[in-house]
Amino acid sequence: MATTLRRPVNPLDAAEALFKPVKKTLADAVERRKVPVATETVSIRIDGDVLAFFQEDGPGWQDRINVALRQAMESSR
Repeated sequence: MATTLRRPVNPLDAAEALFKPVKKTLADAVERRKVPVATETVSIRIDGDVLAFFQEDGPGWQDRINVALRQAMESSR
């Protein structure tokens, strides 16, 4: 029974085996749709009493501020 070597004996063959190009098939690029309304993280200064007013009802105060700002934006149009 003949034994086969697991590693190449010749250093040149070993190097070529390491850097042998791999043929990969690339998948077609998928065009991603943009998110219609994305939220952004910003830092704004709000008076303490205004912040306390929105935080009184508990979690979701940032969403409530966003709704109030959106109502102000739409009413000014």
